[in-house]
Amino acid sequence: MEERYLTGYCRQLDASRLVEVAVEQGEVTEVDCCYESCKFHGNCTIAKAIDEMKQS
Repeated sequence: MEERYLTGYCRQLDASRLVEVAVEQGEVTEVDCCYESCKFHGNCTIAKAIDEMKQS
C-alpha cells in the first residue's frame, strides 16, 4: 500500500486541508475526507486531484 498526500482548500471545513489517499495496486482504496459524499465535490481541488489519480 502506498500513501499519498494532497493539500488544498476544503470548502466543507472552510480551511486548508491535508488529505491522505491510500493506493493499492494502482487503485485508490481509501481517502481521508468525505470525498464521495461532499456537496462541494464538483468545485474541490482536492477531489479533482483524487479523480485524476483514479483515472491514471
